[in-house]
Amino acid sequence: MIITPKIRGFICTTAHPEGCAANVRSQIYHVKAQPALTNPPMKVLVIGASTGYGLASRIVPAFGGGAATIGVFFEKPGTETKTGSAGWYNSVAFEEAAAEAGLYAKSFNGDAFSREMKDEVIAAIRADLDDVDCIVYSLASPRRTDPTDGETYKSVLKPIGAPYTQKNVNTDTGVVNTVSIETASDDEIAHTVKVMGGEDWELWIDALAGAGVLADGFHTVAYSYIGPDLTYPIYTNGTIGRAKEHLEESAARMNARFGDATAYVSVNKALVTQASSAIPVVPLYISLLYKVMKEKDLHEGTIEQIQRLFSDHLASGNAPAVDERGRIRIDDWEMSEPVQEAVAAAWEKVTTENLSELSDFSGYKKEFLRLFGFGLEGVDYEKDTNTERSLPSIS
Repeated sequence: MIITPKIRGFICTTAHPEGCAANVRSQIYHVKAQPALTNPPMKVLVIGASTGYGLASRIVPAFGGGAATIGVFFEKPGTETKTGSAGWYNSVAFEEAAAEAGLYAKSFNGDAFSREMKDEVIAAIRADLDDVDCIVYSLASPRRTDPTDGETYKSVLKPIGAPYTQKNVNTDTGVVNTVSIETASDDEIAHTVKVMGGEDWELWIDALAGAGVLADGFHTVAYSYIGPDLTYPIYTNGTIGRAKEHLEESAARMNARFGDATAYVSVNKALVTQASSAIPVVPLYISLLYKVMKEKDLHEGTIEQIQRLFSDHLASGNAPAVDERGRIRIDDWEMSEPVQEAVAAAWEKVTTENLSELSDFSGYKKEFLRLFGFGLEGVDYEKDTNTERSLPSIS
């Protein structure tokens, strides 16, 4: 099959196996080019391990520290006539590279929110690793079925308290327009917290603890974002922000239970991911941010961010540096005053006509396509490609 990108809104419905593999290999190459992690975790569980920050969180400890890794995700394999999801092909490429390097890697494809998935993972840990010393929680799902009551909850991207109107860019056309979003209801807020808050993170740690497969001195981290004032209504002060508050509360509860320096929330930089592309206003902000940070030689992609998280905080041999609320801040370069002043100035001026001058919208689009395996150097996109790729650890 000749595979081309088919984009619908903020989703690409096709993925290129060879391109995804090239993307994974480039991230592995970056990690191997860095100094080895000083004090790496050696048995890592990544929940939400197939794309973005989760994938990078599997690559860094594996290829920067020699860790055994278990990845959990919900992805679609390819068939003879349809491509699989990018996350599936990413995971195939990661496992193949891990096998070549002699690293343990096992993957589980299914509903990470379910009790059955937790039981399967625990069984594998017992059989193969005895325990895990690092658990990364990086799920980004629009819905969740609660295993306790069987109800399915759906998250929304809405402001709280007042409608929100702000500049936006149509990522299909490059037209700068405005978007208006109505306020969330109380039920929508509660549903978003159920899906995107810390409840399932805690359930995973509870299940692992109950099964006796948490190593002494283990640590766990989940990911969050804060961003600038201009995105506060849709993010930090919106439904997602309410869920992220719950995430921090979950970390505090786990620290009270297992001891300080166990659970962390890492506040990361704005990056092009499948999740961020779905949030109104954010793609325009990212396009402006990328131009500023690249000009200041401060730009980081996903793998650079997670490399810094592990090398400077989680695997440095010292306790992570945290802010006044106990959060790790690897968004520090993004949120620095010179960067934010430059982005704010560009935000006031940006229009459809000057978008290419004031922003890195072209870079945004390239990064978006790379998520699905398109636009990678060394890949022959005119070549017939086998869409059926199997994961060795999944029978």
